[in-house]
Amino acid sequence: MNVRASSFEQGPIRPPNEARSLLLRLTRNCPWNQCLFCPVYKSRKFSLRTVDEIKQDIQTARNIADDLQELSHKLGRNGAVDDAVISHISGGSGFSQCYRGMAVWMYYGTSACFLQDADNLIMKTDDLVAVLSFLREKFPEISRVTTYSRSKTVSRKSLESLKQIRKAGLNRVHIGLETGYDPLLRFMKKGVSAAVHIEAGRKLIEAGMEVSEYVMPGLGGQAMWREHAIETARVLNRINPHFIRLRSLRVPDRVSLHEKVKNGSFAMQTDDALAEEIRVFIAALDGITSRVSSDHIMNLLEDVSGKLPEDKPAMLKVIQSYQELSEKDRIIFRLGRRSGVYRSIEDFRRDSETHQKISRLIQEIEASEGVPGVERYISEMVDRYI
Repeated sequence: MNVRASSFEQGPIRPPNEARSLLLRLTRNCPWNQCLFCPVYKSRKFSLRTVDEIKQDIQTARNIADDLQELSHKLGRNGAVDDAVISHISGGSGFSQCYRGMAVWMYYGTSACFLQDADNLIMKTDDLVAVLSFLREKFPEISRVTTYSRSKTVSRKSLESLKQIRKAGLNRVHIGLETGYDPLLRFMKKGVSAAVHIEAGRKLIEAGMEVSEYVMPGLGGQAMWREHAIETARVLNRINPHFIRLRSLRVPDRVSLHEKVKNGSFAMQTDDALAEEIRVFIAALDGITSRVSSDHIMNLLEDVSGKLPEDKPAMLKVIQSYQELSEKDRIIFRLGRRSGVYRSIEDFRRDSETHQKISRLIQEIEASEGVPGVERYISEMVDRYI
């Protein structure tokens, strides 16, 4: 096989549920980039890519996909990118990262594409439509195209423009709602209001797109947690998005919020308090049919997930199960969860051997560093995933 010396540009992040999607970069970085809690894109300038640049990347991706199918035929795999093709590429030289990434995408066959970076709806409507149309032409096998955008940007688009973008092929938009509480939105420099969040979400749905809203438990800290939970639920009740995704707050030292944590003007929630905050939030979701997802290692309770309204009691039961654990068992679960050993309360309950191992580890840490040492250890474990 004569591997083409080519690659296409990709950005730094994508949603966890887009891990097996084809990644293509339409814009670079974030046009707002002021949120106190966000560690991404800092010290990087936003820029638009030209339509020609993006089309060239799409064509390059198509060329690589065609090369991989050719390789598959040469290996006797009838065009399928299967284990044999993946093994050949993994062990071979001359294959760029883009070839390897494309091979993985074809191997899993998700037929999904995620467009990077933070706010692609900021592009001119005609330009975005041209790119989407070209993407669909070159990859007719793609069935889902998604992107990030900001509520403020969406609110500035006309409904007709959004309908054109949907018709050209954009299926789903991920929005960082984070909170629906206006004082907290201002404090975190989110650059948007609850009313604009509602307007943007409803407009996208009216245009025919799926909407995935991200909520950040813990963002209100100890001072505003209840208002954060209740007002965020109120906004989501007005939108009724297709997905509500929980992404708990973490504050690495490279974000602006870290200074406020250090000087005491922002007090982080404890895990136990966070569980109560999420309980209040879930309880306040009413009259909507969204699917709630907690699919991230930074979330304490990954199994707080399900379809509203029917799964709401089960989600609340998960939180209650955690809250009913003894203090010692809550610490064991937290450490096991943060280290990736546990994914659910049920994992914790049925694995007595792991329970004993973690209990011994906690005793060792307490003996040398005291109780604060255990909390530092748990915090360091979860911060690895930021």
